[in-house]
Amino acid sequence: MPATRRQPPHIRTAQPDDEKALARLDHDTWSTLHAVTPRPQDPTGPFFDERHQPEDYLVAELAGLVVGYIRIVCPTRLASHAHVRQIQGLAVLEEARGHGVGRALIRAAVAEARGRGARRLTLRVLGHNAPARALYASEGFTVEGVHPEEFRLDGTYVDDVVMGLRL
Repeated sequence: MPATRRQPPHIRTAQPDDEKALARLDHDTWSTLHAVTPRPQDPTGPFFDERHQPEDYLVAELAGLVVGYIRIVCPTRLASHAHVRQIQGLAVLEEARGHGVGRALIRAAVAEARGRGARRLTLRVLGHNAPARALYASEGFTVEGVHPEEFRLDGTYVDDVVMGLRL
């Protein structure tokens, strides 16, 4: 990775042209540490669909390369829930980790949620994903609930941890 810690990632809203890069990123970063769905089979796409639009994603670039994304959406279509945004996906390429990409994406998601009028930002993270849980906690997210043994991954039961942040 040509970037150094002194070069902060550039964060921007995803564009339709990012589809192939994001599909590749999603494929290459897939792991049962954070994913409950099967590994994406096609590393070239499609990435966007009716439920996953470019405007739902913030993209991180280092040295002009897409190295991460975060997805922020309304968790439901209910008007009574419109004040909440939810992080539904965060991925950073292995070689870009340690460059502040994940932290920059989370901070950008917080700013974006506030800009969209949200009062809360929530997320779900697997209980065994200690690095992600620590990162979220360091950015002010607190555990609001735990669904014990909610998923079975690679033969092991895994908790689903709900975290939130008041904006």
